Amino acid sequence: MAQNKHNRLEVVVSPNGSNVDFVGSSYRGEAAAAQVCRYSLGVLDKEFGTLKIVPIASNKIFRLEPRVRGMKTANKDDIDSARSELTAETKEDKMGELTALYGTKKDRKKRKDMLALKREADPESQKSLDKKIEQIAFNKEALGDTTALVARNIPPHDSSATSPQDAYPLDQIILKGDWEFLEEDIYRLWQEGGEVSSNAYPTFVCNRIKKLEDIEDEDEKWKLACLFSFITHLLKFNDQCKVDRVASAKNHKIPYVIRQRFRSMFAADQESKSRSPDQINRLISYVLVLTLHADQFRTDPKDIAKDLSMSDVSLRTHFENLGCKLTREKKVLYATLPVPLTFPSENLKRKRRR
Repeated sequence: MAQNKHNRLEVVVSPNGSNVDFVGSSYRGEAAAAQVCRYSLGVLDKEFGTLKIVPIASNKIFRLEPRVRGMKTANKDDIDSARSELTAETKEDKMGELTALYGTKKDRKKRKDMLALKREADPESQKSLDKKIEQIAFNKEALGDTTALVARNIPPHDSSATSPQDAYPLDQIILKGDWEFLEEDIYRLWQEGGEVSSNAYPTFVCNRIKKLEDIEDEDEKWKLACLFSFITHLLKFNDQCKVDRVASAKNHKIPYVIRQRFRSMFAADQESKSRSPDQINRLISYVLVLTLHADQFRTDPKDIAKDLSMSDVSLRTHFENLGCKLTREKKVLYATLPVPLTFPSENLKRKRRR
């Protein structure tokens, strides 16, 4: 065993009759890490059934690497330097892994926010996200490619479905890649004991946020919270696109991937954010379908009418175009979704116009 002036130790073990040496040092491998505990070696004597614990001298543990004598090896200093030097990026990655495993909720949230900001600021990341959006963000059917969808501007649906959930499948409205961006909003706020303020969130969401308290299943709670977040983003996007931009929506942050999909589906011109009547109606239909999912397909339209700045009468037509039935119970108007879906005929529309 050799020791240099920097108190670094190197040990070489040479078995008898072998041309292989086993070399270990105290300045790389396990021994290079901070020693936060003491080590001992256990020796089990099977014959007598005894276990003897022997302390390790100076608490030194070496990882021995085999080296064949006579073979040319890399310069030791170069190896040590390569192993000990970590780039700033590598250090940051390692710290991120530790934070994800052992950090507090607050630290994990800070890191996620920081990574999200970096992705938005990185041009290469933006290009990558744009490609992903083109590939998986939505399909032609979701954009209303068929005649029925274009005419009614409604989300993807199954007219023959036997349950309301299958009539307007949620996974075709909120795509697989959207959920991870939604959990950082209401769900995270709820976990940390925060309050959903009325000036930052829609009336529909504020009046239903207490539903989360009644849900025992954590997955269902997470799903409903993310659904509330998606509704919020849709409504804020709708307000941001208006000519008289709504003040409460001005500083609302919509995740980049979701915003790009909104622009493609609900905004004709990404620069001016101008929209056609069809695109406005399509957004309203998406919002109403999500409110039906949130209210177990029996919803009072009063709150969402306020959020959309629409009258109950105007909203009634949109619900009917989705195949909903509207009934009054104790002076309260409710929209429900009977299945299989049936839509109002063109003749009925003409009669109402007269």
